[in-house]
Amino acid sequence: MRQIRGMIYTDRMCFEPGTVAIEKERIEKMEMCRAEELTKEERERYVFPGLVDIHFHGCAGHDFCDGTAQAMNAIASYEVAHGVTTICPATMTLPEETLMRICGTCAEAVETEKVCGDIPLKDILRGIYLEGPFISLEKKGAQNPAYIHKPDLAMLRRLQKAAGGMIRMVAAAPEAAGAMDMIREGQGEFRFSIAHTCADYETARAAIEAGAAHVTHLYNAMPPFTHRQPGVIGAAAENERTEVELICDGIHIHPCVVKCTFKLFGEERVVLISDSMMATGMEDGEYALGGQAVTVRGNRALLPDGTIAGSATNLYDCMRKAVAMGVPAEAAVRAATVNPAKAVGLDQECGVLLPGRKADILIADREFALQEVIKSGRTVEE
Repeated sequence: MRQIRGMIYTDRMCFEPGTVAIEKERIEKMEMCRAEELTKEERERYVFPGLVDIHFHGCAGHDFCDGTAQAMNAIASYEVAHGVTTICPATMTLPEETLMRICGTCAEAVETEKVCGDIPLKDILRGIYLEGPFISLEKKGAQNPAYIHKPDLAMLRRLQKAAGGMIRMVAAAPEAAGAMDMIREGQGEFRFSIAHTCADYETARAAIEAGAAHVTHLYNAMPPFTHRQPGVIGAAAENERTEVELICDGIHIHPCVVKCTFKLFGEERVVLISDSMMATGMEDGEYALGGQAVTVRGNRALLPDGTIAGSATNLYDCMRKAVAMGVPAEAAVRAATVNPAKAVGLDQECGVLLPGRKADILIADREFALQEVIKSGRTVEE
């Protein structure tokens, strides 16, 4: 049995002095203590759950939409080595036949692939985030307009069948013809998110009430929040069941807005995502996203017309940036662990350190410099 002593991030969503004991792949027990019972070194050690990224497209030179087992293995390997122990990679706006192939390959790969030597891919890759094709042309962002499709529940069910039930979130523009019916009729089968939309306040509010209680990358690809036209942001803020995603890469959202969002929504409703693309972890250069050319310089990824094309920052670094922006450490960890897990229905399995759960644990110093990643009780080497 291995014991880790330090400041433990507990299910009270705060760091408390104590010990986590690991037996094989699970947490055997957790014991809290007084701070003075820890050594100075132990008091400087943060111990918290592995991060959960429910919305990103790729990393390490691979895109989830490559649709190959090799790409999915490489993506999972990079993510887990960088502290993201549970992932739900996202598709782009693509033809149905391409999406079917991606979903089918994913369903097969999780049953056969192993990551970092001997970790089953299915222990890391836990779902699919369908970010398109049911979006608005006017707010397409970095999505390919050629493949935008009207909301179609029958198509969605075909994709879910190919995915073996792995689709955990479906993005949609609620103002699109047929979207409200798709959300209302499909809410018992799917989780829906408002995304890439021109929806006004009334439409967004109706969509939330119909079952779309999630918002994709808040502020991006949607109308702004103003005092006379609150739009999607206002509708989401006033509905306490609605979660919102934030990309804290330092490019998509100003630090002031990040801090204000945590105050407006409360730390329990903010979900940090990376929205990372294949250039994450790679050198500057020319890459692709959804079949479109992307130029990456530093951590800025742009289409030829200057549109931001996802991020080039992994979720762990996004969480650290949120803390550097002034978000309390406890709130930032919550937004990168239990909140995203809850958003996709995985909070009974990951995102919180509890006895009996898989030992997905990160160890870092007080500056959140990552020291060790533990996945299912085993240390992961980069």
